[in-house]
Amino acid sequence: MALTTLSPKSLKNTSSLTAGMDPETQFHEIYRSLASYEFPWDINQALSFALFRTYAVPSVGELLDRTAEFRDRAQRRYDDTVILLEVPLLEGFDSPKGKDSIRRINQMHKMYDISNDDMLYVLATFVVVPVRWIADYGWRDLTADETRAITLYYRNLGRHMAIKDIPETFEEFAALMDSYEIEHFVSGGTPGVRRIGDATLDLFKTFYLKPVRPLIEPFSRSVMDDALLDAFGYRKPNAVFRAASIAGLKLRGRAVAYLPKRRRAQHAQDMARVKSYPNGYTIDRLGTFANSGCPVQH
Repeated sequence: MALTTLSPKSLKNTSSLTAGMDPETQFHEIYRSLASYEFPWDINQALSFALFRTYAVPSVGELLDRTAEFRDRAQRRYDDTVILLEVPLLEGFDSPKGKDSIRRINQMHKMYDISNDDMLYVLATFVVVPVRWIADYGWRDLTADETRAITLYYRNLGRHMAIKDIPETFEEFAALMDSYEIEHFVSGGTPGVRRIGDATLDLFKTFYLKPVRPLIEPFSRSVMDDALLDAFGYRKPNAVFRAASIAGLKLRGRAVAYLPKRRRAQHAQDMARVKSYPNGYTIDRLGTFANSGCPVQH
C-alpha cells in the first residue's frame, strides 16, 4: 500500500525500523534509528529545549553564567555539546570515539562542584522531554518499546558519567524531573538564569533566516509551559500567537507522516546550525579546559 493512501491515524502508529527489536538488548540501535531516521528534527529540537529547561534551575543556570562561556561563545559551546553527546550514540559507548567523548564530558564536569542531584535532573530531561515532544508534535506516537529504549540508553549514559541513583523506568524519570522543577524553579528567575536564557534564545535566532528571526523568541516562549516561563522571568506569549505556534508544530508532524521514508541518516552535528568546525574536529580539543568554563549545557 502506498504511504499516501494511509490515514494519519494509521500512519501515526507505523514503525518499520524498530519493529521487532528488543529494547532490553537493542536499546542503542533503537534510539540511534529514532534520532537518525525516524525523528531527527524532533529529537534535536527536544534536546535543545531539554537543555534550555535545565538552565532555569538556579544551581545550573548561575554556574553557567559565572563561567561566561555560554554567554560569550554560545555557538561554540552549543556545537561542542551537540558533538560530544552525539558521538557515543553513533559510534557506541565502548568505541574509541565514544570513550573519548564521554571522557571529555567527565573531565569538564569535574572542574566544578556539580551535585549528583543536578546531574540526575539533567539526565532526566534527556529522557522525558523528547518523549513528551514527540507525543505532542511527532508524526507518529512512540511505541512502548521505543520509550523503554530511550530510557535504557540514557541510563547507560548516566552510568558512564558516574551518576548515582538513576531511575529504572520512564515514569520514574518523569516524576523526578517534574518534582525537581517544582522544588528548584524560582518564580521570576534569578539574574544569572535570565542572562543564560536570553543568550540561548539569541543563539536560537541565528539558526534561521533573517526575515523570520524576530519570530523565534516569541515562538520559543510559545512552546514553553507557564512554569518554565516564570522560572526565567519571561512573560507569557500572546495567546493567539501561542495557539498558532502549537498548531504549526502539530501540522508539521501531520505533514511529515506523508513524506517518503528517510533513506539517509540525518545527524545533528551535520545540520547547518552547527558551524564551528567546517574542517572537522578533534574530540580531545572540544570544550573548555582548566578554568575557562564548562561547555556542557546543563
